[in-house]
Amino acid sequence: MLRPIQKGELVESDKDSPQDVEEHARQISQTARDTTRSLDEIVWTVNPSNDTVDGLITYLCKYAQDYFEVAGLRYRLDAPAQVPNTPIPPEVRHNVFLAAKEAVTNVVRHAQATAARLRVRVEPEAFVLEIEDNGRGVQGLENKSTRNGLRNMRKRMEDVGGQFSIGPAPEGGAVVRLTVPIKSA
Repeated sequence: MLRPIQKGELVESDKDSPQDVEEHARQISQTARDTTRSLDEIVWTVNPSNDTVDGLITYLCKYAQDYFEVAGLRYRLDAPAQVPNTPIPPEVRHNVFLAAKEAVTNVVRHAQATAARLRVRVEPEAFVLEIEDNGRGVQGLENKSTRNGLRNMRKRMEDVGGQFSIGPAPEGGAVVRLTVPIKSA
């Protein structure tokens, strides 16, 4: 893969070909977006003030919104107006974020969806994240249970005492459900 600076040099060498310049510019722009997203994720990950239910849910909603928007999907975020600021261990925040990130990525890359929904419910002993799409659904996923993404989401949730499930969405597509225990302070 060419680094952005090399792509910039290609723009200069291809200046007489508008289509090539446009394609190089698109690639540079995508690389810049990906780099910015990665840096934002790193900063968020290492900041211990984000080790709360509120910090995790707020960041997940922002992440999903940005990702769905860039992918051109219609999306809806359903989250309570007030989310508890209950502390959670860093490994819970990390594992839940990575599981949710995988689910959001799967909607964009594999579901062939045109719309997505992130729903958050906060219960007394847990919070539930549901990532739903209107894509091709879960048919055939049983045979793909050894796929890394699904296996990793399940393992991450088990590692923090949570639950993972995937099934058909009420109106077609699929819904991934991540249930995360909350230990009251």
